Amino acid sequence: MTRIRSMTRIRSMAHLRNTTRIKICGITNLDDAQCATEAGADFLGFVFYAKSPRFVTPDQVASITQAIRSEFGAAAPCCVGVFVNEPMAQVQAILDAAKLDLAQLHGSEQPDEVRRLSPRAFKAIRPQSPDDALATVAAYGDVFASDEALPQLLIDAYHSERFGGTGLQADFASARSIAHLCRLLLAGGLTPETVASAIGTVRPWGVDVSSGVEASMGIKDHARVQAFVKAARGEL
Repeated sequence: MTRIRSMTRIRSMAHLRNTTRIKICGITNLDDAQCATEAGADFLGFVFYAKSPRFVTPDQVASITQAIRSEFGAAAPCCVGVFVNEPMAQVQAILDAAKLDLAQLHGSEQPDEVRRLSPRAFKAIRPQSPDDALATVAAYGDVFASDEALPQLLIDAYHSERFGGTGLQADFASARSIAHLCRLLLAGGLTPETVASAIGTVRPWGVDVSSGVEASMGIKDHARVQAFVKAARGEL
């Protein structure tokens, strides 16, 4: 029931305004989750990749998601778990244990794996060129969520060894080549100072930030979170 309330909130927002959706990722504590929610984030991201400095456990996240939904009710953001090459059965178990709405699959997961979690999953990609990005859209297009309140792909900066949270800028040419083809979350090196320009260049459905609003690794700078949301919404 909690998941349905959260989805309903996002769906109603989508009808009320045509604006860039905002995901604050790498949340590790309740204070940061409260700050992001109060600032107006549509999605909160929690990383379940053990090699990440922003790694959290299902028990930690469950306490945060329950507290946020208790405090904010229907205004609570959608809560997203970030996974890298986890077995789909494990992803499903963590979604349920941590009381999450969606899974962001950030590894080399194939379309059939995304389909197993549909409509509770979307794919993150790290293309090296516009052609690579277009090929990925073609490969994953048949597992895109139909719900207009949900993202279909996330594009992040390519790195040969790391899966995200690098602070590197995504390839805007690749992002722009697919932004009109799907509900795309743009990630990779965004900051309060650069997000408005990035939105103007790429025209994504939404934006995703982690390291760009941190005070230290895994800890958010609340002033920067607020500034990021305002900049993304054109309020600065």
